[in-house]
Amino acid sequence: MAILVLGLVGERPMHPYEMVQTTLERKEDRLARFRPGTLYHAVDRLAADGLIEVHEIQREGNRPERTVYTITEAGTEALAEALELILGRHPVEYPELYLALAESHSLPRSRVIELLSARLDAMRTDLDDCVDALEIVRAQGKPEMFFLDGGCRVATLRAQIEWVEDLLIRLREGTIEWLDDPGSPYSHPHSSSEADRPANQKALNP
Repeated sequence: MAILVLGLVGERPMHPYEMVQTTLERKEDRLARFRPGTLYHAVDRLAADGLIEVHEIQREGNRPERTVYTITEAGTEALAEALELILGRHPVEYPELYLALAESHSLPRSRVIELLSARLDAMRTDLDDCVDALEIVRAQGKPEMFFLDGGCRVATLRAQIEWVEDLLIRLREGTIEWLDDPGSPYSHPHSSSEADRPANQKALNP
């Protein structure tokens, strides 16, 4: 969130409400866990740390005052350092999809097919939205450097969709083994039953 705010006020001075609206219009709320209250908190923290500062106080009629912020020299340096650190490293991440796939054999084949089919629909919708958004910014003549994240997201989604589609075909055709296959040598005699799952799952949910 701090990087988003610094990037925004690095473009031009903005008040927090404008930061929120700009982030939503650009769909950059996808880039971090985004809530308006979180952004306002980040603004306060960055101002306290001297990374942004008050540019002006806007007063329009009977409307409440709006504090417009701009980035400081220290903020510009902090933004550059953060971006260099993130771009140059490849940290271990923990996507939920990978975890769920690794343990999906604990569910019946039919249930996995049902769930992945629903997920695939959502992924396709997400891809369509991303492609549409890229077409809009290209039509507006904006340089690609301003929406590199969109290109990466589209490429990643396409690759994941293709892989999930292939997995679903193999699950439906039975060309991939599963624990609930008749006579499967991998099934565990003491695995929990369907009736036990809700209680067990409740303990696992954060």
